[in-house]
Amino acid sequence: MLNRRPFLPQLAATLLAAALLALSDVATARGTAAIDPALSAAVASPERLPAAVARDPVRHPAQELTFFGLGPAQTVVELWPGGGYWTDILGPYLAPRGHFYVALPAPGDADEDSGVAKWRTRFGAQPQRYGSIVQTTLGPDSFDIAPAGSADLVLTFRNLHNWMNGGYAPQALAACFRALKAGGILGIEEHRGRANLPQDPKAKNGYVRQDYTIALAKQAGFELVGSSEMLANPRDTKDWVDGVWTLPPTLSQGEKDRDRYLAVGEADNFVLKFRKPRH
Repeated sequence: MLNRRPFLPQLAATLLAAALLALSDVATARGTAAIDPALSAAVASPERLPAAVARDPVRHPAQELTFFGLGPAQTVVELWPGGGYWTDILGPYLAPRGHFYVALPAPGDADEDSGVAKWRTRFGAQPQRYGSIVQTTLGPDSFDIAPAGSADLVLTFRNLHNWMNGGYAPQALAACFRALKAGGILGIEEHRGRANLPQDPKAKNGYVRQDYTIALAKQAGFELVGSSEMLANPRDTKDWVDGVWTLPPTLSQGEKDRDRYLAVGEADNFVLKFRKPRH
């Protein structure tokens, strides 16, 4: 019988090295950089809508943008801005020195078209505050979100489930990869699905498994470099009658069980940071 003892220390050393490498590759929220005072000022602006400010304690905008590595002179792309919660912060922050692209939903859906019209009315009429925002589109057959290799940072907040439902999530992530410079960052915030249930490829309940998201991003060419639990909510059991929209801020059930859903709060969300490889 062969003596296998010399192999055991070597195996242990190999496993330890692999573990240390994984820890170095995937940073957590601990130890993130100090928040830029200019970013804090943008978040604290009295010109932001009160309804948006009221969500700050659960959305942690300054901390999340700092985690993604936002800087004042960067070229940033925001995807599907919705009502403009993040645009209202990013625009004033980037206006003096940065470049800001916003990829809006492609025309075709009545609800989306209405939201885009409202966004344009608000953010297109105040260039002195929001700077010269370059508007592009993201949707089926429309993936030119910014010039190839131009962006330092691409951001999407709670949109991946929509692209999955539309059947073009891989193409959307590929568009992010093309737009980014080598070494550029993709930041994804999304409602976290249950890890003990299969992922619905259409994400009809609005929840996406974290490991599923990581796999999609890796298929697009990205490498995972960070994750944060700053938006975790253990009260979210993810089995609601109308999916994630049962919870605030949507509260799809109206007054029915409203206090219960308010007590749960906004959904459990993950925050992931990916990088386009430098080589």
